[in-house]
Amino acid sequence: MGQRYWVIGGEYRNCQFDEVVPGTEEISGPFPDAVRARTEWQRLTFRDRSQATTRYVITQEARV
Repeated sequence: MGQRYWVIGGEYRNCQFDEVVPGTEEISGPFPDAVRARTEWQRLTFRDRSQATTRYVITQEARV
């Protein structure tokens, strides 16, 4: 048993971040540890740093 980590996000319609613009969704992973997921999160975040409505988050999934 362990964890799997995913980086998900995309461009949102506004700065409330409640609706993703269709076709901009991105999912990266799974990653075996939080460090690798954070590295991918940083890559995506800094790639799109000039776009105020683009956001990525790290989420984890329990493996059974």
